Amino acid sequence: MEAKAFPSDHYMVESQLRYHGYDPKDAMICMEPRQGEKTLRTQDIVDRIEKEGDSIALVFFSGVQYYTGQLFDMAAITQAGHKKGCIVGFDLAHAVGNVPLHLHAWDVDFAAWCTYKYLNGGAGCIAGIYIHKRFHENERPMWHGWWGHEAGTRFVMDNKMVLSSGPKGYRVSNPSGVQSACLLASLKVFAETSMSEIHTKALLLTAYLEALIALHLPYPSQRDDGIYVKIITPSDVAQRGAQLSLSFSVPTHKMMVELQRRGVVCDEREPDVIRVAPAPLYNSFRDVHMFVDLLEDSLKAAHYTVDNNL
Repeated sequence: MEAKAFPSDHYMVESQLRYHGYDPKDAMICMEPRQGEKTLRTQDIVDRIEKEGDSIALVFFSGVQYYTGQLFDMAAITQAGHKKGCIVGFDLAHAVGNVPLHLHAWDVDFAAWCTYKYLNGGAGCIAGIYIHKRFHENERPMWHGWWGHEAGTRFVMDNKMVLSSGPKGYRVSNPSGVQSACLLASLKVFAETSMSEIHTKALLLTAYLEALIALHLPYPSQRDDGIYVKIITPSDVAQRGAQLSLSFSVPTHKMMVELQRRGVVCDEREPDVIRVAPAPLYNSFRDVHMFVDLLEDSLKAAHYTVDNNL
């Protein structure tokens, strides 16, 4: 897995390793970018799987990396893992509703995601899982819950598990009805378009955002005042979705203060990134232009506070 995966992923893998008697320090392979780089190269991932795959049980990556915004080549990673006999899964929290996903065509074994980001379900909303059909009927150990019981006899209440087929058998408890209604409303909007159209607009919005930043706040700085914005998300549109991760010529917490003063809602992630995601369903090119104006204004103000020890 990637070294800077979301903490939930790290904790999940670490806890599973400990449960099965392994020390995570010895049993986890966490991939770091090359020296001086911020994102992982697909070929480096494939090469590492090829080199150590005989001793790897599970290959597990994000679909879109939460910190950098990098879209991983899930098809290539899956193919490499399967060549070495590994199970391959993905955390799609930042990918679902953001980029087109073809999990069955890519032969992915399993995936899981939340619905509160691009799917607009709100924090705590129901999660989602994908399990390849070859695993729908199997004897693998799993945790059972009442909601995984077959729906037709669930209320017989005889404490004799009749497991639902496929992913439904992995359900533990019922979701929130109120939040599920919110998610349903969002999915109805998605149903009026397509992920191809959504992703196309996302790429246009992020390209426009990237171009404006390069024009007004370039890195390395070409301005007399020395301010800049550095984009760490790949410029290759095949390696990103709607998110650009930005770092600055001032500390990010200073930038967050100034952005918030101007009514801009962004997301700070330690140690030095602010994530910006012009969501194609409801953000416009005008929004992007306005944001860059506010970004430049905020960066000037933040520099002033730093230069004057305020």
